[in-house]
Amino acid sequence: MVKLSQKAKADKAMKDVLSETLCEMGAEDRRVVVFDADLAGPSGTAVFGKKFPERFFDCGIMEANMAGAAGGISESGAIPFIHSFSAFASRKCMDQIFMAMCYPKANVKILASDPGITAQDNGGSHQGMEDMGMLMGLHNITLLEPADDVAFRWMLRTVKDTWGVHYIRFFRRAQDSIYDQDTQFELGKANILRDGSDVTIFASGIEVREALTAADLLAAKGIRARVADMFTWKPIDEQMIVRCARETGAIVTAENHSEDNGLGHAVAAVLAQTVPCPCEFIGIHEFGEVGDLPFLLRRFGLGAESIAAAAEKAIARK
Repeated sequence: MVKLSQKAKADKAMKDVLSETLCEMGAEDRRVVVFDADLAGPSGTAVFGKKFPERFFDCGIMEANMAGAAGGISESGAIPFIHSFSAFASRKCMDQIFMAMCYPKANVKILASDPGITAQDNGGSHQGMEDMGMLMGLHNITLLEPADDVAFRWMLRTVKDTWGVHYIRFFRRAQDSIYDQDTQFELGKANILRDGSDVTIFASGIEVREALTAADLLAAKGIRARVADMFTWKPIDEQMIVRCARETGAIVTAENHSEDNGLGHAVAAVLAQTVPCPCEFIGIHEFGEVGDLPFLLRRFGLGAESIAAAAEKAIARK
């Protein structure tokens, strides 16, 4: 198990972590370039643009062109980081991600902010509920979602030094602290945050905190829930899934994403081929709507209470 943070809330918003880390990497490595799609202020990439104007490109509201240009410039040896809201970084760029990035095995880092319900008041048009599922079917791409600022900073630095197409979906605002500052991560390997023997909850992003709270609710009933942060969706940690299925005999997945094509399906596919066991899914079943995060967590059944109920259902099916 990894060591958890003792802080309730991160000191900085995720967009500030992005801004600082991009500037640090830009100062260290002239190959780092940044593209944005008319969201430099909200994303924090504007700071990089002021510091390194010759390596910053605001492409306007033309996300597909931005993605194609990033794939092209990566062929020159540059390391492009491109940003838009997750809904647009995926839906509007799907063919460019395929043709200009994954197919030629390019070296591009896609930063997709405010996925799922974290788009909040921007409403259903901006709430990327299906982005990871869309990209899951592509080859030569790594899909990531940090639970907090510590994981996010590690991801940014790691993908910069790791060849390939990487897609990171993240919530721009300050998040609950999960990890101790000295935590070690590994691409493609889930982290166990809390041990337990009755059920395993696999979660990522904002659902990690909800899963930990659900484990507390279950503990009050004498149920020991294991919580694992599945921060890499592709390639998924098959060994961890098999281990947890064998040791706990019941699985719950919790994702701020469409249940139709996301983390739950990826985990279930592993289970179907290895250690079949009861599996319950927490995810989104419809288009989004306007609201703040607490409301939307309740509205779409993504909160701790829903996760705890799903865990009890999975245990009952053993």
